[in-house]
Amino acid sequence: MTTERSDGSTELEEPKQKRQLPIWLESILLLVLALGLAVLIKALLVQAFYIPSESMEPGLVRNDRILVQKVSYWFGGTPQRGDVVVFKDPGGWLPDEDVVGPASRITSLMAKVGLYPSGGHLVKRVIGVAGDRIHCCDDKGRIEVNGVALDEKAYARKGGGACFGPMVGKCDWDAGPVPPGSIFVMGDNRNDSADSSYHLRRGPGYVPGEEFVPVDLVVGKVLVVLWPHDHFRWLHRPDDFDRVPDPAEEPADDSAGRARSGSH
Repeated sequence: MTTERSDGSTELEEPKQKRQLPIWLESILLLVLALGLAVLIKALLVQAFYIPSESMEPGLVRNDRILVQKVSYWFGGTPQRGDVVVFKDPGGWLPDEDVVGPASRITSLMAKVGLYPSGGHLVKRVIGVAGDRIHCCDDKGRIEVNGVALDEKAYARKGGGACFGPMVGKCDWDAGPVPPGSIFVMGDNRNDSADSSYHLRRGPGYVPGEEFVPVDLVVGKVLVVLWPHDHFRWLHRPDDFDRVPDPAEEPADDSAGRARSGSH
């Protein structure tokens, strides 16, 4: 840019330089931006969690770090049979030490923005959805859903039990129909998982329906095992669940079904 002098000559002006922010201020702004993006990602897309127990072995080991995908259940989507999901404690399912979560202030802050696993959640596999009936077990020790036996040897284990059924009791129980807006979940380590089958019949204080998990408590579907690095892998729904038919329409009088469910 040039300016004209009084004598008619011109003078070249130095271009004005933009004022730069101090490095410390730029660092603070970048940190705020990163935290804002982390909060947005946690709220909308994914969130980090950890495996709190041995209940999902052999596939998911205690203290594995996992990434949960939230978008799968947007716009009316719901958990599907075979999904491994993370959900909030329905009440009394977790021991006190697993409810507390991160201990330090730093890890607590990181958990709030989705950068560190938070406590108070469980990880289980969806076995039944609304309307499904679950039976344990057929003559080969397999869980049946709507009359179809599941071959779960590839991902679940009996853990010393006689069947792929509950941690407590005999391999002879029925559950369902699963209420609308709920799911029936089980850990893959069937002899060491306080899951829906465990809460199905726990004694005189049993409250009908407490074995089911409200879909509203589901955070999302487990997408990948992130850490440790030698455990890294993507999770997929087993193909065997594709053979399970949709639940049949309920008969007008379901007293017989309720009697079967209540007899174990």
